[in-house]
Amino acid sequence: MERDPRKAGEDQHNLERENNINKEEKENLQDLLHKPYMTPVLLGIIAVLLICIIVLLLLFSMRSHETQTDAGDRLQQSITDYAKEQKQNDYVPGLSGEAVLTGSGNEEMTESVSGQSVPESGAEDGTVSGDPVANDSGKEPIVVEEEDENDVSYSKEFILNEALPYFVNNNHPAISDLAHLKRYVKLSAELKGTNQYYYIGDVNGAGRPDGKGLAIYEDNSYYYGDWSDGTREGTGRWFRFYINEKSRRNAEGAYTSHSYAGEWANDLPNGEGAEHYDVDTTRLASGKRIIQNVVGGFSDGLYDGDMFANTVNSYGNVEEWDGSAVKGTFELWTDMSAIGECSVWRNKPDETLYMDIDKSENKSQGIRELLKTDKSKDAE
Repeated sequence: MERDPRKAGEDQHNLERENNINKEEKENLQDLLHKPYMTPVLLGIIAVLLICIIVLLLLFSMRSHETQTDAGDRLQQSITDYAKEQKQNDYVPGLSGEAVLTGSGNEEMTESVSGQSVPESGAEDGTVSGDPVANDSGKEPIVVEEEDENDVSYSKEFILNEALPYFVNNNHPAISDLAHLKRYVKLSAELKGTNQYYYIGDVNGAGRPDGKGLAIYEDNSYYYGDWSDGTREGTGRWFRFYINEKSRRNAEGAYTSHSYAGEWANDLPNGEGAEHYDVDTTRLASGKRIIQNVVGGFSDGLYDGDMFANTVNSYGNVEEWDGSAVKGTFELWTDMSAIGECSVWRNKPDETLYMDIDKSENKSQGIRELLKTDKSKDAE
């Protein structure tokens, strides 16, 4: 029986249709089979993007912190840089190395270490008269609160407020730089012979220093610390800067500053404390020693109890010493009365080595600059 060609064509067409449908269904099935794997891929992409965002935020935060740190560093820049900016027309002439001689300059200081003469520690023109009394006792504070209309730029209030943060932070280099500025030297000089001092800080109901505060005295001297009813009481630090000065007091220019930090009572060092000298070793004769630090007990400004010291020589070598004193008078390691000397300091590593002073000087040993002295001796 012969098959109808039309019928055969239709069958062929239907078969192709079925094949196409089957192919399309397979493709859809494959798409469905692949779709579950798309979720992890998308999640992975999202995770990568989140990580990138977090990294960028961290980098931005770190950069911002560095910027703030840099800004903080700039704010905390050394006062040395600050002083240099103002140095022109403001710094005191003669401070770049040469001290200006004051007084006759012919006074001799003799102290011996194994036969060598060295500058005497704490030497002061004159001796303490009677019981130790603070050199600043009885002085009237000028509490500075308002601007001086006659000099707004460098008023007393401006200077005290400028200095106060550096004393609070105990920034020694900054304090030294400020003290040498012309306006500070001038302000201190204004107090000469006035029996007064400038003060900024806490006061009591009577207007006297009480609490924490900063005082500027004559002779380029400063005190910051505790006060009680106008008296230095508690803990505090005192400074004296030798500016344009070369005398027996500062070892003919070898000492550039003098300070004490520790306990106070009755306006004087009382209790545990440390005395310190800044030393210009280039001004020392070859091999000469000079006392730099004294640590121990103090009674009304005098050495009292077990004391420890160190010396430095012209080569920068440091040696340690010990001694014992009772209210300014040292107990002797050796007594060489025959030659008028006595040993008051003993070398710690080598106990056969002593540091001697003139026997007549073994009294009122301490921070003599803080004590009232017998002025009659100054004229001798």
